Amino acid sequence: MSQTKNIDLPLSQLGNGSIQEKLDIELQKVFDNIHDKNTEAQHKRTITIKLEFVPDENRHTIKVNSDFATKLAKIKGVSTTVLTGKDIKSGRVEARELKSDVPGQTYFDDDLQQKTDVGDPVDEEEKTKEKKVINLREGN
Repeated sequence: MSQTKNIDLPLSQLGNGSIQEKLDIELQKVFDNIHDKNTEAQHKRTITIKLEFVPDENRHTIKVNSDFATKLAKIKGVSTTVLTGKDIKSGRVEARELKSDVPGQTYFDDDLQQKTDVGDPVDEEEKTKEKKVINLREGN
C-alpha cells in the first residue's frame, strides 16, 4: 500500500520562502544570544512559530498567516561600587567608580600598570601632589 501525500505545504516553501527566511533570522538571534557572555549560558531559548489558517466562506481558499515569538535569555545585570563625597575646597559633590576592592588601595590593571583605587595611574597621581617641605628651624 502506497500512501500519497494529501497535504503538500513544505514550511521552507510557504509564502515563497518568506516563512523560512523569518525562521532563519530568529535562529540567528537565538545563537547570537547563546554566545553572548552577558547572558546565562544554560537558560532556555525558544522560537514559537504560529501558523493561523483563515478560510473563506466557501472553505476553498485559506489565508495562512505566520507569526514568530522568540524568547531569549535576559542580559545579566552589572553591579559596581561608587565612591562619593564633597570636595572641601569647592563644595562640589564628586563621584567616581571604585576600581580596586578597597577604598584607598592601589591595584594593577590588565596592562600591569599600578593604579589608584579609582583607576588613575599612580605615577601621575604622585606628580600632581605638591610636596610642601616645612623647615621647622626657620620658625614658620
